[in-house]
Amino acid sequence: MNLELRGVEGLPEIHPGDDLAALIVERSGSIQSGDVLVVAQKVVSKAEGRIRTLSEVMPSAQATTLAEKLDADPRMVQVVLDETARIVRDDRVLIVETHQGFVCANAGVDRSNVDGADDVCLLPIDCDASARALQERIESLTGAQVGVVVSDTFGRPWRMGLVNVALGVAGMPAVLDYRGRPDDFGTPLQATVVAIADELAAAAELLMGKTRRVPVVIARGLDLPEVAAGTGQELVRPSELDLFR
Repeated sequence: MNLELRGVEGLPEIHPGDDLAALIVERSGSIQSGDVLVVAQKVVSKAEGRIRTLSEVMPSAQATTLAEKLDADPRMVQVVLDETARIVRDDRVLIVETHQGFVCANAGVDRSNVDGADDVCLLPIDCDASARALQERIESLTGAQVGVVVSDTFGRPWRMGLVNVALGVAGMPAVLDYRGRPDDFGTPLQATVVAIADELAAAAELLMGKTRRVPVVIARGLDLPEVAAGTGQELVRPSELDLFR
């Protein structure tokens, strides 16, 4: 088995309303059925217009209080609060649960790699819908049946460093459930559910980097079992299974 990862280079700066799928297809060389395209959340959000300008933000009293505690820009804190369903921690950094269910720093609001000096980028409203829209558009342009993963960089409890994870998934499974299958010695597996979309997102980041301007990676040769396509929401741990909530 061989897995090939190929970065799509030469994409222009993405602006609201751009046909991101067409730009990817134009610069991808070739796209074949079975390929999975890992697309950085930042370019998806830009194409969808998920940008806010800090000079237009009026901080609330809560945002001002938190900003003083965190030594942060109160306008930035307000944008984070607007994207937040629940504050998890407000010590040193603002860890929140977003409206999409992701637990992450600053609700995924980011000032890096954004064109406007006063602009910040937000997560897509519905990452799975974003992945499906890209998948359907790419398939209509190429005739190839592909998978799409919308990825972003998250921190991890108990581990140092950042990794890319899958926020939205279309056209491929998000997890592979091996429970009940025998291991190499015939013992049934009890708890093995592999986050295949997260693994692919992490692998793609090796080519994406943070400053290489490679926001799309095509994975070819991924040997996936014949199972139903999944969603990024399958990777969000339900509250009743969260031992640390």
